[in-house]
Amino acid sequence: MKLYDNAFAPSPRRVRMFLAEKGLSVERVEIDIASGANSRAEFLAVNPLGEVPVLELDDGTRLTESLAVCRYIEALHPAPPLLGESPLEQAQIESTVLGLMFRLYVPTTHAFRHTHKFWQGRIPQVAAYGELARQQVLAEWQRLDAQLATSTFIAGERFSFADIVAFTTLEFGKVAGIRPQPAQTHLLRWREAIAARPSAAA
Repeated sequence: MKLYDNAFAPSPRRVRMFLAEKGLSVERVEIDIASGANSRAEFLAVNPLGEVPVLELDDGTRLTESLAVCRYIEALHPAPPLLGESPLEQAQIESTVLGLMFRLYVPTTHAFRHTHKFWQGRIPQVAAYGELARQQVLAEWQRLDAQLATSTFIAGERFSFADIVAFTTLEFGKVAGIRPQPAQTHLLRWREAIAARPSAAA
């Protein structure tokens, strides 16, 4: 297998952390998004959407979307379980992950795209929309801080893919000025615990 990757993008980082938690390593192919390599014909032949990650299997089959890639890896390497063991736990983790993607990750990307100078001239920017997205994300992190007052991890008492999604989204938020606030002690405690895991360096 090989992973079409980018060192700074949050979506492939989810997969790298997932692999690290499993104790797995795969060949990486770095796609330089900043230089537009993801929009060139060579990579578009791999993924016509021009997005990473892409996991290419030995037979040439290609999987996209981090959740689908990680679900495939989990099926092959179920220990340690990161997407749940029982049907109920699997549903709870997936529900949490989808909520994080829609309420945190997507608006974080919108805040970045519409307020950061990297995107000037690349896309039409609407600064007010970017700020609205940033405020939505800040409110959601406040809600999760309250949730973490009674929970060790994002989806319960065991580390899971939900923590990987939340952590990589929070770290990605730096580029849009989205950071935990000093009063969010539970969120800060959780972030420090995840950052201390070896997989956080993946």
